[in-house]
Amino acid sequence: MSNQFDETREVFRPYGMTCEFWTPTLMRRPDRHNEIELNFVPKGGVTYLFKDRRFHIPANRLIVFWGLVPHQIVSFENSLPYYVCTIPFAQFLEWNLPDVFVDSVLKGEIVTETNAHTSAYDAYLMKNWIADIDTPGAKDVIALEIRARLSRMALNHEATKPKTHSIHPDEINPVERIAVYIAQNYQRPLRMNDIGGAVGLHPDYANALFRKTFGRTLSEYIIEERIAHAQRKLVATTDSITEIAYDCGFNSISRFNSAFKKSNQCTPRAFRKQYLSGSE
Repeated sequence: MSNQFDETREVFRPYGMTCEFWTPTLMRRPDRHNEIELNFVPKGGVTYLFKDRRFHIPANRLIVFWGLVPHQIVSFENSLPYYVCTIPFAQFLEWNLPDVFVDSVLKGEIVTETNAHTSAYDAYLMKNWIADIDTPGAKDVIALEIRARLSRMALNHEATKPKTHSIHPDEINPVERIAVYIAQNYQRPLRMNDIGGAVGLHPDYANALFRKTFGRTLSEYIIEERIAHAQRKLVATTDSITEIAYDCGFNSISRFNSAFKKSNQCTPRAFRKQYLSGSE
């Protein structure tokens, strides 16, 4: 038995610790949750829209990403089930995986297994996790095995990724709260004082902490969230450019057009035209 994405599901509702079969379906809206997600497609492939870019998951390659990043299946090569695991965010951090690997995941990257030989075991592992997860006491064993699998994946990732700064564990919880707060409120006017107050931090400190973790300021991240929302509405609805601009949290058409062009090197109208002509 396999699951499908529930479009009525409340955004940010936690999945918890899960290992399941999923059947790919075209998603009319993105999913967002605060777990770390693992996907493994045994045959064919699945293409996601991750925030503002398309990403194709090829067969037999484990991928890992932070579910807080909007992710939406826009195409798939067959309807065969694929494997999905979710890991609570706090549990993932407790595993103390290599800094380079954790930093990549927290910055919204889609981390892909580079070692084809290692991927050959993933279907076997995940099939066992799915079979055992409802057995009393099995989740602890599965967590140990997932941690070991990600540790091996991190070794390959660390060998090919330039060394970045290390994020101290004490900094993660407020950064997580900031990211979730922005994700839930970017469609309305947001000030730095609002964000700082919501997470109990001075606005300047919240901004500095966020920039250390994500490599961008709070203002830049808010704009990215709004532009990603606009991109989704441009390709998924017939709403006017003006309606989309205000729905995404911009207070003027000129600000929206300027921010969109800076991010996409084209106007919103051209973006919609290019996408729709490319999908025909």
